[in-house]
Amino acid sequence: MTTCPTLDGTAPTARRDRRLAALGPVAQLRAGRLPRRLGQLAVGLTLYGVTLAMVIRATLGNSPWDVLHQGLARYLPMSIGTAVIVMSLLVLLLWIPLREKPGLGTVANSFVVGLVADRALAVLAAPDEPWLRVVLLVGGVVLNGLATALYIGSQLGPGPRDGLMTGLHRRTGLPVGVVRTGIEATVVALGWLLGGVVGLGTLLYALAVGPLVQLMLPWCVVELPDTPAR
Repeated sequence: MTTCPTLDGTAPTARRDRRLAALGPVAQLRAGRLPRRLGQLAVGLTLYGVTLAMVIRATLGNSPWDVLHQGLARYLPMSIGTAVIVMSLLVLLLWIPLREKPGLGTVANSFVVGLVADRALAVLAAPDEPWLRVVLLVGGVVLNGLATALYIGSQLGPGPRDGLMTGLHRRTGLPVGVVRTGIEATVVALGWLLGGVVGLGTLLYALAVGPLVQLMLPWCVVELPDTPAR
């Protein structure tokens, strides 16, 4: 087996190392440990939908994409969760010229997150106390980082928005950070114009989720047999 650096930058010491594999849609399903990976994917996507609702109910500013989702829901006959699904499918159309390949996790992400978010929003109310809103916001952001690490670590395909970012990075040659910032600035601006809530939560999410995912991802990547690494 050819060894590659692990996600935390250290050298692998076991027969299998914790790394993201470069797999196509069919290879993702044939790579092994499928029950574990499907379970982790389901937990990650469910938790993602719940944390989306937590941040929204904190009413201190939504994550960048959710500013847009909330704005769309204000003007169109749809819930925020439905807006998440619609935008996911529209983003997937942008994968076609970028030649990105969706996996099972990509398709599941497109629907599960929005459906769970609507259920969570139906039962979760905005706290009356300001400090509880801060707790809800911080908890939502931290758990969102874990949710992202879980579904990415299942190695069943990136989410629609993740694939848009990496696809634009490959096609344009621009750094990932520049591409992500450009995408999120665009969706925040559009969402704000439509009435989506921008605030402290938007800034906290933008600054914190990337480092949180980087920290948690090595814990969550499901080890696979020898496969090409990303």
